[in-house]
Amino acid sequence: MASPLPKINDFRFLKLSPPQILVLGFAAVILTGTLLLMLPVSSASGESLKFIDALFTATSATCVTGLVVVDTGTYFTVFGQIVIMVLIQVGGLGFMTMATLFALVLKRRISLRDRLILQEAMNQSSMEGIVRLIRKVLIYSLVIEAAAAALFALRWAYDMPFGRAVYFGVFHAVSLFNNAGFDLFGEYRSLTGYVSDPVVNLVAMFLIVSGGIGFIVMSDLVDYRRTRRLSLHSKVVLSMTAALIVIGTVVIFVFEFTNTRTLGPLNFGGKIWAAFFQSVTPRTAGANTVDIAGLRQASQFFIVILMFIGASPGSTGGGIKTTTFTLMIGAVISMLRGREDIVLFRYRLAQERVFKALTITLLALLLIVSVSMVLSTTEDRAFLMILFETTSAFATVGLSMGLTPELSQVGKILICLTMFAGRLGLLTLAYAIGPKKGKQLYKYPEGKMIIG
Repeated sequence: MASPLPKINDFRFLKLSPPQILVLGFAAVILTGTLLLMLPVSSASGESLKFIDALFTATSATCVTGLVVVDTGTYFTVFGQIVIMVLIQVGGLGFMTMATLFALVLKRRISLRDRLILQEAMNQSSMEGIVRLIRKVLIYSLVIEAAAAALFALRWAYDMPFGRAVYFGVFHAVSLFNNAGFDLFGEYRSLTGYVSDPVVNLVAMFLIVSGGIGFIVMSDLVDYRRTRRLSLHSKVVLSMTAALIVIGTVVIFVFEFTNTRTLGPLNFGGKIWAAFFQSVTPRTAGANTVDIAGLRQASQFFIVILMFIGASPGSTGGGIKTTTFTLMIGAVISMLRGREDIVLFRYRLAQERVFKALTITLLALLLIVSVSMVLSTTEDRAFLMILFETTSAFATVGLSMGLTPELSQVGKILICLTMFAGRLGLLTLAYAIGPKKGKQLYKYPEGKMIIG
């Protein structure tokens, strides 16, 4: 029996690079999901879902975004919802991670080619320990999702039959841990019915944060009792994640305190829970406990910034990543202080890291601006709503101000492409499409020009 993982001989005639395999792999998963969602058995009405809507839903699920053109809880049957859940799991952990799971179960050898693809998929700088990391990813994911599903089921057993509560628990645990944002409550409500519920809030936020900090950080935290140390990467991710959550909670609490459409009607404790949750969810989760369209424009724009930053490398989330944002902040501070080196936690960072962070940030801005400009001509909506939806798609967040279900055909295609680019990463796409990287054999003479 052949290994489920692609072998180097399988791709020799195609001469595919690891980034190209990732792009084609995700595209294949999306196409498979599209065909399954188009089946009459997936629809509650028994009618086939339109191709563009099935493609949008499959892309959103595989890219763990959560933007929807039809209501997941009412439009799809249990079969259709399970298809979406499987797409979320495969898309969140990565199809190569899932393929590795089957290979490990079947005790098949992981080839050098497989390790190169996994290295690219997990955004690692080397192949050392990559299979061991994949094992940890699978174990951590399944344990966290199972525990959260049990807690959700116990809580929702008070509101619905126990069997349905278990099903809801499993679906939402998978959706939230993978930062997807799909929900089954119907009418695009998400978790608004539990805005002040401590159990639902705490479990959901734990899933979002644990899925968003990345598996490398999670592994560091698990091993901390033995090693008594954290890597520079983990320190940066944890400190920036905590800072963004605290700042976001304060900003949303202040801006929305008297807003009658969001925090206004809630008691003080409810306001804290709602502000806290809305600060956590832009980390690419997509769930919400208050009406996003009801937020004040200042809050909506602030959430756009949080979504743009996104989660952390090696996680189930999107955005430019917390480490990229931290590096950009560090570069600004170093320049203002007249220093050449960027130093974080007493470590000096290589200049190539700065170039990579700058490239990712500028490419992301270029994509969001370009898509927003085109959507401004195809969709008759306010620009902030368009910018919000575009950023949500790129950062694979899934928060919506209500534009997605009303998108035109062109708009749906553009948002699909944006979600796809955001999930795979702009550099991965650039390496897959562009020419192969080659070593520079010479240098041009240094030139000078005035900056600023």
